[in-house]
Amino acid sequence: MTTRATGVLALRLAGPLQSWGASSRFTRRTTESAPTKSGVIGLLAAAAGIGRDDDESLAPLAALRFGVRIDQPGTLTRDFHTAHHGVTGKSMPLSERYYLADAVFVAAVEGDHTLLTALHAALRNPMYPPYLGRRSCPPAQPVELDLCRDARVEDVLRDLPWQASQWYRKRLPGGLTVLREKAVDEAAPADTLPDQPVSFSTAHRRHARRSVVTETVPLPAAPARPPVPQHDPFAALPDAHSATLDEEGA
Repeated sequence: MTTRATGVLALRLAGPLQSWGASSRFTRRTTESAPTKSGVIGLLAAAAGIGRDDDESLAPLAALRFGVRIDQPGTLTRDFHTAHHGVTGKSMPLSERYYLADAVFVAAVEGDHTLLTALHAALRNPMYPPYLGRRSCPPAQPVELDLCRDARVEDVLRDLPWQASQWYRKRLPGGLTVLREKAVDEAAPADTLPDQPVSFSTAHRRHARRSVVTETVPLPAAPARPPVPQHDPFAALPDAHSATLDEEGA
């Protein structure tokens, strides 16, 4: 019997604003301190073109093992939101919405390598654009970060380079917090969170509880800075004109 290859797909989640709500009650919409599994699976499903009511296609994505590393925690920000009814023009209740500003995370999903390869390709050419928890929160950088064969979530989140902004790296925290699901054969203590996606149906969204193991990993090296490109102000001018300027000593 042939064993199917497994792997890990890693994502960089960085943007001016993010909001990963595990619950919304009445006019107060909060955010978790890190991306939720339901939010990241929703991002992957959107990139792959999976409809909200297609629970059958969602199931393999929801079965992926999930983890996230907090590379730059960001700042909790509150916004007041107003709206008017499109038909009557009546004002809707004022709502509070919470966001994480200037945060950077590395999220990872572990499972069948063939499925992860297809999701990686979908992120490069998404059917629907990705967003960081809410449609008003677009990513500032490409979301796909790495695709690792024969890897585990905990190893990837320990070893991938630190993705924080250059200004934040100067703070040199002692380590990075990782929030991940337990492995099948693992006995580590874990909390639970109602964040296991079951259905994204617009009629009735459903979530089950999943495990959350919290641990700290050593601070990995930051990625090397790309070389600063040399700027030639005359590059846009015609060659003949540039030559004339050189001859005249301009």
